[in-house]
Amino acid sequence: MNAASPFPRRHEPVSETPVHAALDLGTNNCRLLLAAPGGPDGFRVLDSFSRMVRLGEGIGATGAMSPAAMDRALGALAICRAKLARRPIRAARAVATEACRRATNGAAFLARAETALGLPIELISTREEAALAMESCAPLLEPGDRRALLFDIGGGSTEVAWIRAPRHWGESPSLIGYVSIPLGVVTVAERPGPTCAAPEGFAAVMEEVGRRLEAFDSVHCIRQEIRAGGVRMMGTSGTVTTLAGIALALPRYSRPLVDGQVLASDQADDALDRLRAMGPCGMARHPCIGPERAEFVLPGCAIYAGIRHIWPTEELTVCDRGLREGMLLRLMRGQRGPSRRLAWRTAPGPGQRPAAPVS
Repeated sequence: MNAASPFPRRHEPVSETPVHAALDLGTNNCRLLLAAPGGPDGFRVLDSFSRMVRLGEGIGATGAMSPAAMDRALGALAICRAKLARRPIRAARAVATEACRRATNGAAFLARAETALGLPIELISTREEAALAMESCAPLLEPGDRRALLFDIGGGSTEVAWIRAPRHWGESPSLIGYVSIPLGVVTVAERPGPTCAAPEGFAAVMEEVGRRLEAFDSVHCIRQEIRAGGVRMMGTSGTVTTLAGIALALPRYSRPLVDGQVLASDQADDALDRLRAMGPCGMARHPCIGPERAEFVLPGCAIYAGIRHIWPTEELTVCDRGLREGMLLRLMRGQRGPSRRLAWRTAPGPGQRPAAPVS
């Protein structure tokens, strides 16, 4: 390995298409997108990677990330590093979210993660999470929308954004307010007591979601706005994309068929009822879910049901897009310079953070 480069030498052909890179190290998944400008979404995806790492496993009980969870995440980041090595990078951004915010060993882990990835990893705020989700989902707003209520059910938390829709062509939406509640699919799945597979466990999560969102509703009068019309409910998470896959009876998950799909509320409710009836074994066998994700589906559904109970709308717009897509759109607006191969002045030593990238 060349000491001046953080990446190993490889013998396979290297693409010369300059790319923008966005990485999201979440509580449950590590995801990478490599894209170039163009296409109907503003970018063309050239490569991607997603792996369930369960970084937040055990944080609710111990307050810290476990060695096994950190090792899984570091392994995924090493794969991302190799993917980045094969292309010239015009701009890149990597972020971490709730698990690293909550864990007592979050800062120490991030130092190791940056060394594994070869890039700085930014610990973003819950507000930044909401703003990036808004950025990625804004193209799905339609004429006539006055407001949008966007929720993102993550592994460790759920973010809700209250958005003012653009009034004129070419305007951007604006974030009126946001709230983050410490309920995500991992944190709920790991709680003691009845699980969301039991009616009482499901109902308890629904009620807690409603209690935690009541003050946000009071501040922004969201229920009144929904009654007045022109409010679009939008969901970006594995929970809502799974509901869409079930509602559409897909033989296997397909992003083009799901992203932007508008479900009537009774369609979404029917899909939720079918998921609850499947049970854990049925969900593990379903091609839109699988064994890795099965235990997190009903916790996500309970959170969704709590949101829908406090804010009943006639439709749900399903968004298979989120932080990575929002980061890419921002990077492409802000970067117009030449691409570069990522390299650092010196290879980082143990526990050191990489220096700033140089051309």
